[in-house]
Amino acid sequence: MSQYFEENKELIDNKKIITINFKDKYYKLYTNNGVFSKDKLDYGTKLLLENITENDLTGNILDLGCGYGIIGIILATTYPNSLVDMCDITDRAISLSKENSRNLNLNNTNIFKSNIYENINKKYNYIITNPPIRAGKEIIRIFLFDAKEHLKNNGELWFVMRKDHGVKTMIKELEKVYDIEIKDKSKGFYIVICRIK
Repeated sequence: MSQYFEENKELIDNKKIITINFKDKYYKLYTNNGVFSKDKLDYGTKLLLENITENDLTGNILDLGCGYGIIGIILATTYPNSLVDMCDITDRAISLSKENSRNLNLNNTNIFKSNIYENINKKYNYIITNPPIRAGKEIIRIFLFDAKEHLKNNGELWFVMRKDHGVKTMIKELEKVYDIEIKDKSKGFYIVICRIK
């Protein structure tokens, strides 16, 4: 069965608009089959965004595995002086993210196709991701461990993962290469910050 982390040219088109309320700002965004949480802002992503937008982000930000663009769009709106790169493996996700960014008149986003870090050729102050759990542990490990190659000095990787998806085990592995901060926990979701040692 094809999932949202795979390119599938035969996926049925069901493009629609959803409205997301985040911190009393409303976003009308196109979604479609084949992207994660196409009907609403999922709890884990919302928790991640709530935590990260409490901070004053500056510099270059990467929304890794952007889907229809909700993380990158909210960060680009919240931090208009930052450049927000957004990438995903599927053409459909890239098309939706570009359209959503364009409809909101965002001029600080750069959206492109990339299989995880394959087309990433610069370093970031922040890499933000809700990694595709159903892709399997090895893919998730690339998302998280390989981030260190694409972070600037003092850069941070932020991610969300559920307890029942093995976040505690993953944190123990990540502690070998990062300084780890558990920023928040709610309803089984962990918000984790990784900083290069």
